[in-house]
Amino acid sequence: MPIFISKHISLGEHEVELQAIRSQGAGGQNVNKVSSAIHLRFDIQHSSLPKPVKERLLKSNDSRITTEGVLIIKAQTHRTQERNRDDALKRLRETIQRCLNPPKKRIPTKPSKAAKRKRLDNKKQQGHKKSLRGKVDF
Repeated sequence: MPIFISKHISLGEHEVELQAIRSQGAGGQNVNKVSSAIHLRFDIQHSSLPKPVKERLLKSNDSRITTEGVLIIKAQTHRTQERNRDDALKRLRETIQRCLNPPKKRIPTKPSKAAKRKRLDNKKQQGHKKSLRGKVDF
């Protein structure tokens, strides 16, 4: 069953490696016996994603992406393996969707004359206030 990212982009199940592992933390006997956490591995470079999306994903400052270009997601918040699997796939989908559109280029702007005037007036007021703090001559 394919994993749909957007209308035009989907991933095959063979591209995502899911592994059931034991959860960490509190939970008593259930945590010790049941492998309910999911460890998801997604190799970005060898995936069927479009090249610009791959580049943006690899350049993103996400700590879950290894130096080899593998995205690792660990889902262990839910008690059942199915819900953790759905959570891991949802987070993978959201991570890829953030990189679908290129970032908007910043257009540098200049402050208006009124803004410059207001800034200079404020500087004068602050300077006058500080000059009043000096020594007083009699």
